[in-house]
Amino acid sequence: MSIAIAIDGPAGAGKSTIARLAAKELGYIYVDTGALYRTIGLAAFRRGLTAENKEQIIAMLPEIKVTLAFNDCQEQIVLLDGEDVSGLIRTPEISMMASAVSAIPEVRAYLLDLQRDMAHTNNVIMDGRDIGTVVLPDAKIKIFLSASPECRARRRYDELIEKGMDVKYEDILTDVIARDYADSHRDIAPLKPADDAINVDTSGEDLETSVNKLLGIMRERL
Repeated sequence: MSIAIAIDGPAGAGKSTIARLAAKELGYIYVDTGALYRTIGLAAFRRGLTAENKEQIIAMLPEIKVTLAFNDCQEQIVLLDGEDVSGLIRTPEISMMASAVSAIPEVRAYLLDLQRDMAHTNNVIMDGRDIGTVVLPDAKIKIFLSASPECRARRRYDELIEKGMDVKYEDILTDVIARDYADSHRDIAPLKPADDAINVDTSGEDLETSVNKLLGIMRERL
């Protein structure tokens, strides 16, 4: 029987990086659900759609194909109609579009079966906003990972600067706070810890410390 570990938390908490490294250490499949919503956000953005264009976004869904795959280095990538868009979905604009499309029930239904199928056929560490509450409510381990908005904005700023993007920390902090509000106040599957989740705050911690902390929790409960 497959084992599922759910990691939820706000944008920039380090979920993806920590989950990916922990999955590699445990020999699990890592599933980045945020990348799926970002990819739909990118598809909408490319069509000139905004958060107000709900009906057009819903109508777009049958026209696109979103797939999780692995490259030659066995790193997870996300494909939009066969195109690797992994490097195109991490900008502030696409982050906000991802938050907007994730509030649409039809988008969540579109991705739900894909996420659950991966968990039912593999040992997975899956991260997102509602994994422990909605997608995998029976996950063996549920972790809610957080950090202060300032810490998360600084991490995202450093990441984008390293990629050569021209961004300002203040703008990213504003985006982080705005997305926190949008994610936690949406009507469908709002961001919140599952009742049985383990809350972990990584503010001020480096990556190695954070990974070891979560690995310790996982190993103790597996």
